[in-house]
Amino acid sequence: MDQEAGRTTYVLVDGENIDATLGTSILGRRPQPEERPRWDRLLKFAEAEWAQPAKGLFFLATNSELPMSFIQALMALGYKPIPLSGGPHEKVVDIAIQRTIEALQDREDDLMLVSHDGDFLPQLEELCDGRRVGLVAFREFRNAGFVALADQGLEFFDLEYDVGAFNTNLKRIRIIPIEEFNPADFL
Repeated sequence: MDQEAGRTTYVLVDGENIDATLGTSILGRRPQPEERPRWDRLLKFAEAEWAQPAKGLFFLATNSELPMSFIQALMALGYKPIPLSGGPHEKVVDIAIQRTIEALQDREDDLMLVSHDGDFLPQLEELCDGRRVGLVAFREFRNAGFVALADQGLEFFDLEYDVGAFNTNLKRIRIIPIEEFNPADFL
């Protein structure tokens, strides 16, 4: 699909959701630095996949202190960190991402959302209006509600297998296409 000149892919990262899924559901423990996604690869993937510039917005909840080393690292990789605060039970990252997706409705740009969270389904459905909209996640952990949006144009990308965002093999259990099966991976 040819893209109009001047279009941008906005890559919205729900960092806590990805980190929690990686730690709790895949590794069963807190990820080590070398097991975390290489976020620069995600931006490169978005640019290459849809052949247009990508801008990364990385949403994170913070308390009273900024995680400056992480924020500086994100900035060096080309992301705009968006540190948020709110009440103890407020889902500030979800609220901010929902508002950002809604704001994209008034623009001609495209979106790749990096999350498993079904809280974004209504906003994504509205955005599936002919523009390119993608969900980047661990395929087996994404909210099942996203599947219904495939008929409206939502594209799916796996953070490990499609994006190649990891330096290590995460040893996930997944359905393996026979052409990809390698017995050595299991011996």
